[in-house]
Amino acid sequence: MSTSSKTHRKLNVLSPVPADIDIANSVVPFHISEIAQELNLDPSHYDLYGKYKAKVLLSVLDDLQGSGDGYYVVVGGITPTPLGEGKSTTTVGLCQALGAFLDKKVVTCLRQPSQGPTFGIKGGAAGGGYSQVIPMDEFNLHLTGDIHAITAANNLLAAAIDTRIFHEASQSDKALFNRLCPPNKEGKRSFSSIMFRRLNKLGISKTKPEDLTPEEVKKFARLDIDPDSITWRRVMDVNDRFLRKITIGQGPEEKGMVRETGFDISVASEIMAVLALTTSLADMRERLGKMVIGNSKAGEPITADDLGVGGALTVLMKDAINPTLMQTLEGTPVLVHAGPFANIAHGNSSVVADKIALKLVGPGGFVVTEAGFGADIGTEKFMNIKCRYSGLTPQCAVIVATIRALKMHGGGPEVVAGKPLDRAYLTENVALVEAGCVNLARHISNTRAYGVNVVVAVNMFSTDSEAELNAVKNAALSAGAYDAIVCTHHAHGGRGAVDLGIAVQRACENVAQPLKFLYPLDISIKEKIEAIAKSYGASGVEYSEQAEKQIEMYSRQGFSNLPICMAKTQYSFSHTASEKGAPTGFVLPIRDVRASIGAGFIYPLVGTMSTMPGLPTRPCFYEIDLDTTTGKVIGLS
Repeated sequence: MSTSSKTHRKLNVLSPVPADIDIANSVVPFHISEIAQELNLDPSHYDLYGKYKAKVLLSVLDDLQGSGDGYYVVVGGITPTPLGEGKSTTTVGLCQALGAFLDKKVVTCLRQPSQGPTFGIKGGAAGGGYSQVIPMDEFNLHLTGDIHAITAANNLLAAAIDTRIFHEASQSDKALFNRLCPPNKEGKRSFSSIMFRRLNKLGISKTKPEDLTPEEVKKFARLDIDPDSITWRRVMDVNDRFLRKITIGQGPEEKGMVRETGFDISVASEIMAVLALTTSLADMRERLGKMVIGNSKAGEPITADDLGVGGALTVLMKDAINPTLMQTLEGTPVLVHAGPFANIAHGNSSVVADKIALKLVGPGGFVVTEAGFGADIGTEKFMNIKCRYSGLTPQCAVIVATIRALKMHGGGPEVVAGKPLDRAYLTENVALVEAGCVNLARHISNTRAYGVNVVVAVNMFSTDSEAELNAVKNAALSAGAYDAIVCTHHAHGGRGAVDLGIAVQRACENVAQPLKFLYPLDISIKEKIEAIAKSYGASGVEYSEQAEKQIEMYSRQGFSNLPICMAKTQYSFSHTASEKGAPTGFVLPIRDVRASIGAGFIYPLVGTMSTMPGLPTRPCFYEIDLDTTTGKVIGLS
């Protein structure tokens, strides 16, 4: 291992705070090898991707197997407004405080942003103000190509599904088998290695194609996919509403095999969820092979390995499994990896990035990772899904709150992205803030139930008054928070989150309880759904006929022992986005239940979830351009 040297950067903070891209472009990043050296990473442990990015190799975990882990901190939030409450910014600001001001070894673990929001309505996800990941343009655009690898792998599997149906429709069992196992130059047939996975699944122990009986030939060669059961869709990393529902197979060569399907955005692919939850290359190979794309007409699940494509998917993903090393504005290290949809998937960055980071910072160091959306979605899934598969235990959970969001939960006017804020959000109203703190209180009690200490980070805006901020701190402490800190990291960088860093350190050092899950895995799918619904404040759960049918099928197929990944709106504890505060007594409706078997969870749909966002009338791309003189990107937000 190499010797570390301090690479922290002193920021020249301006007021008012300039645009995010202008701040990002005003700083020349350290060469990424300097950031790697700070973490004692040997050059053999990473591959350079230009000057400011590197892929950290999984071999680091093998080399550091015997060393201890640092403290593990997850950042969630209260139920947000459509504008977001600065969760990513707080995550980065906290890490800048820990690393650049409190002299701690720290790594920030973040999701890779999709190009959908970057060019759509939400903008990028590199943080904001003086708490950002840089280079901001590289972070928000292609990065090291992981999302493109996911897109390629996903669409290879989609092509394999339709091609298999096409060939099975026009060939006899024998002809199909002969083409799947063609003779070599000597006239001998053999099974490829992936075919033994299907043979084993079918209980066929024979190793030579010629030994199979006609009945075994049929079972092996004919998947008999039910087109109506196919759940696998094509993907692309662009918001394109007109691809939500499409018809394929209209070419003359497809012989009338028309099928209705659609596109999802790439980050909604199960392959992205697999990448985020995998623990090794071998584990990823197994998960990719186990992904279920639909059922046979007899009701049996059909997997990627049944189609013979699991190995090829792994080849396309072999570099994507390595996290990308970047840096914050103040020169603290960042691992960017995976970006699963926070509704239909678990909305957290990768297990492997967290594991590598915990070893690199070592005992006394800090790994801070962000969970998508409010704590009812992101932190719940972090605990019950991600920590289950990683075996890691967090010591502290940060809950980000803003006066703006609390006023909304207290009964303030609707907050709409792209429209000016109502005056209620820009002038002092302590009563409105106090009324909205019921939302914060429920998030605190829910999160404390996992056995972690909760620190509330109040992300301060210039319009917030001291009386309003004090009201939040008092409410947080009354609800059981370990501490509540007002932060100004957006305006001041790490210096504005030093008190938060100190509070998080104290919270980590004073945890005595083991991690407690919300539910055990060995209860029924319905019991697990109901445990989560109860944490939202629901009095019960109502299942549609379709949901009942799917639950019965997944239970029969042997998948009932998987954790649950609820797909619901992020704008309310309930299923109704307009229900603010902390609603109770509602019945949670489960419209449908689906499964990501390779990733390893069942996901019930609460209402309608769009997995392909659309572009607004005025997307972010209106502002984005290239300065052709300097080569710098302008207009990213």
